[in-house]
Amino acid sequence: MRRHRWTAVLMGCVLMLAGCGGEKSGDFNDEDVMFLQMMVVHHGQGVRIARLADERAARSDVRTLASAIEATQINEITTMARWLRNWRRPPTAPPGGHTAHGGMPATPEKEIKTLEKAHGTAFERRFLNTLIAHQDDAVQLARAEVAAGTNPSARDLADRVVRSRTAQIQQMRGLLG
Repeated sequence: MRRHRWTAVLMGCVLMLAGCGGEKSGDFNDEDVMFLQMMVVHHGQGVRIARLADERAARSDVRTLASAIEATQINEITTMARWLRNWRRPPTAPPGGHTAHGGMPATPEKEIKTLEKAHGTAFERRFLNTLIAHQDDAVQLARAEVAAGTNPSARDLADRVVRSRTAQIQQMRGLLG
C-alpha cells in the first residue's frame, strides 16, 4: 500500500513540474476568481472522497488511482490558493456567493457518509460512480473558465483539468467494467 501512495505522490510531482508552477500574469477577471474559489472547495471534497479508498477499496488499482487524484488535487489547491492570495481575493466565496452562476457543484454529504460505511467491492462500485460524477463537475467548471476566464495561468490549469479529469473518468468507467 505504501508503494501505491508513493507512486501517487510521484505522479503528483510530475504533474506539478509539467505545468502547475508559476502564474503567468496577474491580470484576471471575475470568472477566474470564481473558478479558483469554486475549485478550491470542490477539490477539497475530492481529496476527502479519494482518501476513503485507501482503507476501503478491495483492488490496488482503485487505491492507486485514488492516491493519484488526491496528490494532484492537493497540489492544485495549493496553486489556486496562492493565486487567490496574490490577487488579494478570499480563498472561498461567501455562502451563496456563486448562486448566480449555478451554485457550487458538490457531492452530497449523504453520499460521502454512505461511502464512509462501505468496504470492498461494494465500496468500489459506489466510490467510482461517485467520483465519476464529482470529476465531471470539475470538467464543467473548468470548461466555463476556459470559455470566459482571462488569466493565462488559470485558463491553462482549467485546460489541464478538462483533459486529466476526462481521462480519469474513462479510466474509472473501465474499472467499473
